[in-house]
Amino acid sequence: MTYRTSLRAVALAAGLTATLLTASRPAFAVDDDSASGSVDLTSVRAKIAAKNYEAALTELRDLAEDNQQAEVYNLLGFTLRKTGDLKTSLTYYTKALDLRPDFRAAREYLGELYVEMGDMAKARDQLAALGKLCPGGCEERADLEKAIAAKVGG
Repeated sequence: MTYRTSLRAVALAAGLTATLLTASRPAFAVDDDSASGSVDLTSVRAKIAAKNYEAALTELRDLAEDNQQAEVYNLLGFTLRKTGDLKTSLTYYTKALDLRPDFRAAREYLGELYVEMGDMAKARDQLAALGKLCPGGCEERADLEKAIAAKVGG
């Protein structure tokens, strides 16, 4: 085997390894900006998808006792907002963003909370933050733009 052939074989193996590693990564939902070492929120996400917010809240509150993670706080904020507890929802979105200011899902959901509260200036502040985080556009930004437009137009 020549030196050039050996280099090609190594490059091919490295490319294949990178492809396999990428393909084996799990797909995450929009609200999952997971960092390594985060808790498994699969069960919570299933409850939220089924609109079983009370069960999701129970599980999230248990998780929050032992895990100070932006993902947990963001989902707590979301489920609290969906159950009508806007004030406590605001607290948890703020905690999530204190831990990770660049957490796009928390910015979107906080903006949607402000829309529900009728505070359009603060909703637009979250939209502006998303504009900086994803200047080329992202799902979170588009969703918040729609929520603001629906409130302003409706």
